[in-house]
Amino acid sequence: MLNMLRYFREAVPFKFWPATITTLVLFALLLVPTPEGLTPKSWALLAIFITTIVAIILKVMVIGVMSMMAIMIISLSQVTADSSKAAIADALSSFSSPLIWLIVVSILISRGLKKTGLGARIGYIFISLLGKRTIGIGYGLAVCELLLAPFTPSNTARGGGIVHPIMRSIANAFDSDPEKGTQGKIGTYLALVNYHANPITSAMFITATAPNPLVVDFVAKATNNDFHLSWGTWALCMLLPGLVAILLMPIIIYFLAPPEIKHTPNAVTFAKDELRKLGKLRPPEIVMMSVFILLLVLWADVPAMLFGPAFKIDATVVALLGLFLLLLTGTITWDDVLSEKSAWDTLIWFGALVMMAGQLNKHGVISWFSEGLRSGIVSSGMSWEMAASVLVLIFLFSHYFFASTTAHISAMMLAFLTVGVSLIPPEYVNVFMLIMAASSCIMMTLTHYATGTSPIIFGSGYVTMGKWWQVGFVMAVCELIIFAVVGGIWWKVLGYW
Repeated sequence: MLNMLRYFREAVPFKFWPATITTLVLFALLLVPTPEGLTPKSWALLAIFITTIVAIILKVMVIGVMSMMAIMIISLSQVTADSSKAAIADALSSFSSPLIWLIVVSILISRGLKKTGLGARIGYIFISLLGKRTIGIGYGLAVCELLLAPFTPSNTARGGGIVHPIMRSIANAFDSDPEKGTQGKIGTYLALVNYHANPITSAMFITATAPNPLVVDFVAKATNNDFHLSWGTWALCMLLPGLVAILLMPIIIYFLAPPEIKHTPNAVTFAKDELRKLGKLRPPEIVMMSVFILLLVLWADVPAMLFGPAFKIDATVVALLGLFLLLLTGTITWDDVLSEKSAWDTLIWFGALVMMAGQLNKHGVISWFSEGLRSGIVSSGMSWEMAASVLVLIFLFSHYFFASTTAHISAMMLAFLTVGVSLIPPEYVNVFMLIMAASSCIMMTLTHYATGTSPIIFGSGYVTMGKWWQVGFVMAVCELIIFAVVGGIWWKVLGYW
């Protein structure tokens, strides 16, 4: 018996006190009477979701195990269906999501950049141009994001599939590797800059992320077509606040997550020497570069622009095509695919979170929350300025409960915009609409599951979850202030209020 107890004490992977707190949270929520407007099952589903988030935050076990636990509990409890067969179908439903497979395949493709050495070559080129200081490399990544944003409707493909492999190559050039415990040298900082450039650039163009056209549609519906955001109008309105945010973001992160290597006076010489050692492009690099360019062209919807919408190809299909070409040419092998643990780990934990967020929406929890908020604001008698602020803040920070910007926008945005129009004087409605549009992208900063890009970069291991959430919250607040203040002044100049 003593041997068994010793074995379990040493082998069981969960942390006792965090596990105890998490369990108490679950039972406390389940003991609360079901709120009016929800069914007992939908309330139980919300309790499971909140408990899972608490377990992840407290690091009860690794995130993949916590996600498997959530899938198991939802299946056993049958909170989404009337039979275990239907419940397990619900619990596994998100694993057929194209978004999730886009993330997984993007991670697998990025392995080719490392294996062929092309990623290192690109990294050395960046270092040779901007490598005198770490912050200069950060600005290089941000500018790369900005240049790609108007032409890449998938922010996941842009930040996770294109920029992230370059970032990893630069980090590796400085021997900053999570597997060696040296991520703090430069990798943590660059990974955070890599990620936080993504929400900012997504906010700057309608074509920079998939949900933006939905935002345009909701704005038009809420204002009875009085305010329609064309591509040019959106880009002009978001130009100045977006550029200010891009300019300040690397500096803010520099203080929040300072790299150990700050000055790199020899980096330019080092990079040029390494480029000379690499010599001319080798055949595997040429194949990888060709596939990379093909992916960029297809992700940017160039064929559709040239030949019409019939030639539009879904971003996940494009990613699968790229992966197949790399396998077909021997650039990467099937063993490479099987050994990429971060991709398969991401498939499990991100899939579970997307599933729970989708089920919350399907079973009316999100609409219940939105309606309750509307009624509360109307009955409170607060000023319209306060009401507008509350709507923006709750909309943005409620993204902690979502693993998809599209799901969040679909579930809540039209309701919030409609409430805003009913409470805000007509001359200020356009400003509210623009801040809400920006917030629909700013909210991506918050968590490591906020959008498709986040699990790719988080999964690379350069940033701890605590640091990710800390920086994410600060950046969300900073970017909201930038878009409200700088954007507000800019929109006044443009005549929108």
